[in-house]
Amino acid sequence: MRVLGVDPGLTRLGVAVVDGGTGRAVRAVAVDVVRTPVDDELAVRLLKVSDAIEAWLERHRPDVVAIERVFSQHNVRTAMATAQAAGVVALAAARRDLPVMFHTPSEVKAAVTGSGRADKAQVTLMVTKLLGLTAAPKPADAADALALAICHLWRAPVRNRMAEAEARAAELARNHRARLAAARRLEAGRRRSTGKAVSE
Repeated sequence: MRVLGVDPGLTRLGVAVVDGGTGRAVRAVAVDVVRTPVDDELAVRLLKVSDAIEAWLERHRPDVVAIERVFSQHNVRTAMATAQAAGVVALAAARRDLPVMFHTPSEVKAAVTGSGRADKAQVTLMVTKLLGLTAAPKPADAADALALAICHLWRAPVRNRMAEAEARAAELARNHRARLAAARRLEAGRRRSTGKAVSE
């Protein structure tokens, strides 16, 4: 599976492509940070993000796009800008019929470091080690994008198994309800037949 990981933001948007192999093997394909000038109008900045993501999707052809879920932030303006950038990325993926998955920061940290409370330095260190990079990816947005892709590669099989289990459970529940309904109808028919025979 090839994953495009995106750490959304308007000023800096981390993008990375990671391939997953057998087991937990991962390989970095590309990583970068898309920047937009703070002096530009919002619409222009979002357009630049869109153009950059479209180029990445065209060049690397990922199977899925993993985006960091916008979590509560003290700075509302920053949170809104992050959400807008994430929306642009999700839209670009949807246009290509690519699945989009969102992962919370704590999920990403836990996946790559084992702790949902790890700091950015720990995430960068583990990403560098896991991917066998000769140098730590900088800035932190680049490392976060790589971490997002790794997180999805490692969590996707678990999610798929859970989804399959839930689907099986739902099917069993539907079958059980159908059998109960059939039994009730049969019993009602018997009672009607018995009542009719007694009245005759």
